[in-house]
Amino acid sequence: MTDAPAATGVPPDRTAPAAHPIAPLLASRWSPRSFLDREVPEEMLRRLLEAARWAPSCYNAQPWHYVIARRHREPEAFAALLGCLSSGNRTWCARAPVLMISVARMDFPQNGSPNRHAWHDLGAASTLLALEAAALGLQAHQMAGFDAAKARAACAVPEGYEPVAAIALGHPGSPDALAEPYRTRETSPRIRRPIEEFGFLGRWGEAL
Repeated sequence: MTDAPAATGVPPDRTAPAAHPIAPLLASRWSPRSFLDREVPEEMLRRLLEAARWAPSCYNAQPWHYVIARRHREPEAFAALLGCLSSGNRTWCARAPVLMISVARMDFPQNGSPNRHAWHDLGAASTLLALEAAALGLQAHQMAGFDAAKARAACAVPEGYEPVAAIALGHPGSPDALAEPYRTRETSPRIRRPIEEFGFLGRWGEAL
């Protein structure tokens, strides 16, 4: 792992440059790689999980689960989760105060039939978790770059449940704490496709 320089400065302003007005909370959510070495209080974690708890889900199946490890409170579990990440993500996640693995239950608890909407509903819960984090001055960085098989073993995830994403959580820090290329990525412009490319009226391709 390449050592990053000592942190100086403050987190960048990453407010989304929205083309149309959106709620300030939505605009304030982003995915940092630099985090302060500051613990996330348990009450804040409970608030994030409470936000996730109230996500919508198909047949109210609530398929979301989260395995959480705090760097200073559960160091062995944190190291195990860190070891599940891709090498690039491990570089900056090692300094995050909290790591999570999101897990989806893949059948309906009511009757055991397959739930093809489980990942969608877990994503909805994780979005509410991330928005609640932003409201509290935290940020959550969700990642696809992890080994699901390693996460299953590290977290003792049972059959019928799928590890879906890794999440780093904490108070955002300065880009100066990151080595390249992550320092540059932390301040590069936020870009999204225009709504005309994905919002259609009546049929595919008929732009809003």
